[in-house]
Amino acid sequence: MKKIGIISRCDRDEVISFVKDIVKYLEPKTELLLETKTAEKLAMKGTPISEMRKLGAEFVISLGGDGTVLRGIQKMDNPLPVLGINMGTIGFLVDVSPEDAFEVIDKVLSGFEVEERARLCLRMNGEKLPPATNEVVIITANPAKMLSYKISVDGAILEELRADGVVFATPTGSTAYAMSAGGPIIDPRVDGTVIVPLAPFKLSARPWVIPAASEIQIELTLPKKEAVVVIDGQFTRNIREEDRVFITKADKPARFVKTRKDGFYEKVRSKLA
Repeated sequence: MKKIGIISRCDRDEVISFVKDIVKYLEPKTELLLETKTAEKLAMKGTPISEMRKLGAEFVISLGGDGTVLRGIQKMDNPLPVLGINMGTIGFLVDVSPEDAFEVIDKVLSGFEVEERARLCLRMNGEKLPPATNEVVIITANPAKMLSYKISVDGAILEELRADGVVFATPTGSTAYAMSAGGPIIDPRVDGTVIVPLAPFKLSARPWVIPAASEIQIELTLPKKEAVVVIDGQFTRNIREEDRVFITKADKPARFVKTRKDGFYEKVRSKLA
């Protein structure tokens, strides 16, 4: 019997109600591993997301929006393929509508293709922080106060400037915060990292796309200026001038159950029109 993980956004009654329908539908034909918080809502036994691969899950069904998907992936060191059911708004990482969910799940149970997406690995003072599927954002900790920072790529200075912050995005994340900040949309097949300054006080400051294999170093250059590192909107950590932050390509990619045949460009047209 196949094992499937289920994660969900737990703060909305309509999502939990749909999770109950999914569980009822799948229980006779699969073994389900429900993440702890979702299981609590259903008064069932829970399983930490980080343990689902070890317990034999083949893929994870995520019910919610992009944030639910990103949260689930962030908790898996070696991510399982994720099938996203859109219970949110635009949903760039969740391709399946609730109306089509049962039909798509049945097709996936008989076999599926996996699409891999690069992630970013972040180290601060030698400590490994959670990897990013969408982006790493470094932003001022004090509203209306700019940061001064230096970005180096493979040891060479790329940029020194004052700004509200900077976004480092994967091609997957190029359609999220980076795009809103003026960055380019990157085809997921491109092996690159996008760097987008946030409201820079410098006319020549522009977004960059650099090779994904590069090592990026970020240094704050004004004393007593605090910033915040935000990873996929799920994890935050304060940083100061003396901290050293390095970003590289992560060893393990994010993985998605492929459900669309029309491809990335059609998704951009349909969701961002």
